[in-house]
Amino acid sequence: MSGFTLNKRFEKALKGESLDMVPVCSVTQTGIVELMEMTGAYWPQANYDASKMAALALGGYEIAGFENVRCPFCTTVLAETLGCTVAEGSVDIQPYVIDFPCKKKKDVKDITVPDSLLESRRTSVVLDAVEILKGHVGEDVPVVAGLVGPAGLASMLAGMKNYLMWFVTNPEVVEELMGVLTEACIEYANGLLERGADVVTLIDSEAGPDIIAPQMFETSVLPFHRKFCREVKGLKILHMCGDATSVLDSLADVGFEGISIEEKVGVSFAKGIVGNRVRLIGNVSPSDTLLTKGPEEVMIEARACLEDGIDILAPGCGLAPHTPLENIKALFRARDEYCSP
Repeated sequence: MSGFTLNKRFEKALKGESLDMVPVCSVTQTGIVELMEMTGAYWPQANYDASKMAALALGGYEIAGFENVRCPFCTTVLAETLGCTVAEGSVDIQPYVIDFPCKKKKDVKDITVPDSLLESRRTSVVLDAVEILKGHVGEDVPVVAGLVGPAGLASMLAGMKNYLMWFVTNPEVVEELMGVLTEACIEYANGLLERGADVVTLIDSEAGPDIIAPQMFETSVLPFHRKFCREVKGLKILHMCGDATSVLDSLADVGFEGISIEEKVGVSFAKGIVGNRVRLIGNVSPSDTLLTKGPEEVMIEARACLEDGIDILAPGCGLAPHTPLENIKALFRARDEYCSP
């Protein structure tokens, strides 16, 4: 495997340094039912118990073969901590928001970052899981921890309808809410890094052009992303679902080392936009390919990503729970064939 540890290879890939081969990782959710069955760590318990979360995350590395470990598996950790009511989900359904605190614009004033943010029921589980994972894999394997960004959290705390409406009628209200939420994101991200994460992935799809206009993103969200990057002390990746092409130029200068893109973004076109300013991660389709097709089709799509210049080969978004394990392993076959002399 050359002289690089997986961690060093991942770090070099994120910094745009020369490599022996492209890493195959997942910077988004990795919990699939087959891994739950093989590790004995099932949802919903693996979303609420640190040892089970760590066991399932380790399965992504030790069984599926991803060259990193990644937790948690859901997007509701900070949302619940900051006031949303969350349903636990089931073995193949992630936790999801069922009620939210900002029904009216005036409710935004009541949202604050609790002093005990890192001791809450949900955040403490993830922090403990990260520490368990780092203790298990040591310095050789990168530990990637995910959290939802300020726009995504705002859409959860205000509900998507209010979020979209207020962005048009009262953008200052959404900005006020995102300002508080950015502080929570920074504190939590730094906590994750202190407990052993090597990289944090900020998931902020609700800031993307599929949800809000690029101009709204530039004026209202980008300053918070810049602040996050300035104040979080470690390697940072942004994940954005949908077609993020129109905001890639702006995102490339924010301070993230990597941008995780979905299959709607053309890799070679995106590389032309971002150049050497930021690394691209992705973008094999989790729903159209990894979930529903066979290993040969996965390899064809993965090879296309590699030929187009992807810096880290990965699923374009979180894995669907019923993704076949053999399809994940096909990513490595494609990479090994592509990178072999």
